[in-house]
Amino acid sequence: MHPRTYGEFIMRIAALARMVALMSLSVLAAITLCIASDQTASADEVIAFLDEAVAYVDNNGMENALQEFNDPTGSFVRGDLYIFAYDFNGTCLAHPINPELVGQTSLLDINDVDVVGREIALAKRGGGTMYIVFSNPSHEGKEELKQIHLENVNDSMYLGSGRYLSDIRASFDQGERDELVAFVNEALKYAQENGKEKALQAFNDPEGNFARDGLYIFAYDYEGQNLALSHQPELVGTNRIDAQDPNGVYFIQQITDMAKNGDGFAYYVYPDPSNNMTQELKLSYVMDVDGTWFLGSGIYSSD
Repeated sequence: MHPRTYGEFIMRIAALARMVALMSLSVLAAITLCIASDQTASADEVIAFLDEAVAYVDNNGMENALQEFNDPTGSFVRGDLYIFAYDFNGTCLAHPINPELVGQTSLLDINDVDVVGREIALAKRGGGTMYIVFSNPSHEGKEELKQIHLENVNDSMYLGSGRYLSDIRASFDQGERDELVAFVNEALKYAQENGKEKALQAFNDPEGNFARDGLYIFAYDYEGQNLALSHQPELVGTNRIDAQDPNGVYFIQQITDMAKNGDGFAYYVYPDPSNNMTQELKLSYVMDVDGTWFLGSGIYSSD
C-alpha cells in the first residue's frame, strides 16, 4: 500500500473508531456492567477467539475486519474478551475498549515497559503469548497483569487478545526499577572493564558482589545458552532458548529479543531464590554486552 494511501487508511480507521465509540456509549456502559462479573476466559478460550478473528480477516478483508474489531458492540467483544490490532510500525489499528489508542503509536505501561515494542518482537516470531500490564474494564480500569496471545496476520498486522490475572500484583515501585537498572548497568560496566571470563566468574558466585538484596545477575548468549545463573548452577552451560514459564511464555526468547535491541524489560514467572524458589511474577531488565551475549537481572512482585 502506498505510504500516503496507508496514512489515509490509518486516519480513516481512527476516525471510524472514535465515531463508533461515541455512538455506542450507552451500550458500552451496559457491556461494562456485564463484564464486571469478574469472569475470566481460559487460555484455550483466548486462543480460539483469536483464531476466529484471524479467520474473519481472511474471509472479510482487513478494512472490514478492523471496522468490526473497533465496534464495542460488535461480535468481537465478548465479556472480558476483545480483539486489538497493530501494524508493524507500532500503530494501533483496533481497540474497542480504548478507542483513543487507535492511530497512536507506542505504548508504555505503568512500569514504563514498552508494550508495543515487545508485542512487535513476539509477532515477528509468528506470535505467541506474553504478559503486559493494562487497564481492566471489569475493575473500573484498574491496571492489572494480563496474559495476551498474539498472531501475525500476513506480516501486515498482528491481532491480540488476552485474559487478566487480577490476583497477581503488577505494579513495581519506581525506586525498585531504578535500582534494578543501576544494578544491571553496574554489571555491564564490570564486564566491559574486566572481560567476559572474569565477569561470568563473578556473576556465578552466589556469595559475590553481584548477588545482593534479592538481586542477582544472569547472562545468556544469543543462541540461548546460559552463561551465568548463580542460584541455579546446574543450568549454566545448558541451552534454554525454548524454556517456558508455567503459563507457556517463552521468556528466554523474549528477553533475547529485548537485548538484541540494546536493552529492555520483560515480565515472566520465575522461581524467587529469596522466597524458597516460589514461582513469582518477575520484571527483568536486560542489556546487550558486545553483540554476542547479554546480561540482566530482575525484581519480583512479592518483594
